[in-house]
Amino acid sequence: MAWNEPGDNGQRNPWGRKSPGGGKSPNLDQLLKNVRSRLGRLGGGSGGSGGVIIIVLALLIAWMLLSSYTIINTSQSGVVLRFGQYSRTLGPGFHFKLPAPVETVSKVETTRVRAMVDQVRMLTSDENIIAVNFNVQYQVSDPRKYLFSTNDPDDTLKQAAEAAVRSVVGAHSMDDILTSPGEDVAAAAVVPASATSVASVARPAPAPVASKASGDQDRVTLQQQTRETLQRTLDSYDAGLVVTDVSFQNVSPPDEVKAAFDDVNAAREDKQSAVNKAYAYANQVIPQATGEASRIIARAEGDKAERVARATGDAERFNLLLKEYKTAPAVTRQRLWLETMEEVMARNAKVVDGSNGRNIINLPGAALSAPVSAGVSVTGDANGREKQP
Repeated sequence: MAWNEPGDNGQRNPWGRKSPGGGKSPNLDQLLKNVRSRLGRLGGGSGGSGGVIIIVLALLIAWMLLSSYTIINTSQSGVVLRFGQYSRTLGPGFHFKLPAPVETVSKVETTRVRAMVDQVRMLTSDENIIAVNFNVQYQVSDPRKYLFSTNDPDDTLKQAAEAAVRSVVGAHSMDDILTSPGEDVAAAAVVPASATSVASVARPAPAPVASKASGDQDRVTLQQQTRETLQRTLDSYDAGLVVTDVSFQNVSPPDEVKAAFDDVNAAREDKQSAVNKAYAYANQVIPQATGEASRIIARAEGDKAERVARATGDAERFNLLLKEYKTAPAVTRQRLWLETMEEVMARNAKVVDGSNGRNIINLPGAALSAPVSAGVSVTGDANGREKQP
């Protein structure tokens, strides 16, 4: 049954229900009147305006207490503005300040490392298009400059980083950026033999082999140049940022020409492989040729020394014979004739008897078994004239 149906004598009315003592319960209007009267007595007046003032004063005091201090975390710095003008910078910790809006605090993360990743396409010095994915890590070095020197410091760093990458990468050729200079192989230098050192043969210079370490070193150099260029730009803007690292994540030609560039790289690798094989073969053959040349030269030097010594000895011997010939010409002439005939006929199966048969000669077995025509006996007189029997 509803509370306002007839016949209940007002017992179901929640606003007009009688109290158990027989009296009627106070309604909402009466309660509000009682609150206003009490607030009015607190404010010293008869109306409700005094209570409102008390509430406002209480709220004002609470607001002043809550806005008169600030807490700066260890990773932050606080920039205090007094009526919108820079006042001071607060370090980590608990600090008092004038309540807002007299002083306001802007907290800036100064120890957090921020990162920016971007990709740019640019022209190299040899007018080739290249795509560079790079990453920049930076921190806030001066909170005041970071907040007030530029409108958007993070966007400013992004644009400055792109300009720095274009400036550094655009000053190099595509081969310098994508490959290492070690791939350019120089021809081996050969020093010609000199008159004083016939055996001096230069060994070939070791073949420079392209290595990943050299390529990484070149990339590190480009990254260092980019970081220095970017830092100089940010310092000229008073951006309050310090660049901690710049890295090139990927440096490659665009997808439209990547297949052709891969073919060029494959050809370059084939060339390098062939050059390395050639240098390996040269390092194997040239030492052998050098040793053989040294042996030939040493043998020639020995023959030269031997012939010079023999010629010197023959000349001395001739001088001695000439001296003896001048002393005893006949004896010397006969002795020379006999020595010469002995030297000529030493390997022939012949017997030379210069005694006109007065001596008994024991013929060797080879002479007896030789044909009659080979056993011709040659004799000579004291004057060296030959006779046949």
